[in-house]
This record gives sequence, structure tokens and C-alpha cells, in this order.
Amino acid sequence: MKLSDVQRRLSAPFPTHLVDFKPQAVTKDKKRALMVAYVDARAVMDRLDAVCPNDWHFEITPIDGTPTPTVKGRLTVLGVTREDIGEAGEGEAGTLKAAASDALKRCAVHFGVGRYLYDLPMSWVEWDDAKRTPVREPELPEWARPEPERTPGGAHLVQAIEQLRFELPADLGAQREVYKHLRAALAALKPDDQAA
Repeated sequence: MKLSDVQRRLSAPFPTHLVDFKPQAVTKDKKRALMVAYVDARAVMDRLDAVCPNDWHFEITPIDGTPTPTVKGRLTVLGVTREDIGEAGEGEAGTLKAAASDALKRCAVHFGVGRYLYDLPMSWVEWDDAKRTPVREPELPEWARPEPERTPGGAHLVQAIEQLRFELPADLGAQREVYKHLRAALAALKPDDQAA
């Protein structure tokens, strides 16, 4: 398998429930905030595991003499390596772990993972400064959602499938039973396909 074989899967939009927003700037009166979309490092690792399990590797090298923890990250996917810098935020989150997560996400963008999030339009929203949260979360445009979520009810289906992945029983017999029921449910949805 080559990187070009999996590029489309690496760069596909994340399920909406995995995309969060954080304030990049807040107005002086603290009533509006510029929100930016992001995914966390676990979502990036899950994407890499789903697309090329056992064929990616990440390492960091701390950079000394910086005001906050900073690392150089090195991500290798299917034999191709990309590097970028990761920085920790200030305050409690300013740890080496936060810098490593930032570096992983930045390196993964070089492979297309989450790159589409940079193409989202800037979104100023009403801000509740007491709660440190937007009054209403911004919504992703249709093009920034996975294909199944572009239809009514699709987001709930994608989220249910993601949840099922983590709730599968450890017992192989029980997994087979779940599979049997899912297959029967899918067959009921498309009886013509099963007959072919």
C-alpha cells in the first residue's frame, strides 16, 4: 500500500461529533468570539489507525529555551515522513503532552488529516464570557461533513456506528452475534442487493 492509495481516506471529513470549536479571539466587550474548528489528537490517531494500522509512527524531540513547552514532531505514514512544531498553551494545559498533541495534529495536516478545517469560513458568534462558551455552537457547512451526514438523520447514524465500535463485546462469540444481527438489519434495508 502506498500513501497515494489512502490519501482520500486520510483527508476525508471527520464525523461532526468529533469536531469541536474553540475561541481564537474575543472582542473587547467580551460579547462575541471568533471560533475555530479543531479535532483532538485522539481523533487523528484513530484516523491513522483506521486507514493504515501498523504503518504509521510518531516521535517528538523537545526544543529547549522556549517560553512554553515546544517539541518538533516527526510523523511517518507508509514510509513518508513529515515534520512540524507543536507548542503547549499557557496555564495548566502548558505541558509537554499538550505540545506533543499539537505537533501530531500539525504533522497529520501535512498528510491531509483535518486540513479541510482550515478552509472553513471565519465565524464570529455570540459569547457567554461567564461560562467561557459560545451562546450557540457554530455549525459545519454541508461540504465539511462526511457523506453519510449530508442526509437527514445521517449524523446520528454515524455517531451510533462510532459508538458501536467502542462498545463491541470482547467475547468473539458475542461479536459474531452482533455481526449477524447487523447483517440481517442491512439486508432488510436493501433486499434487492442481497438477491443479486
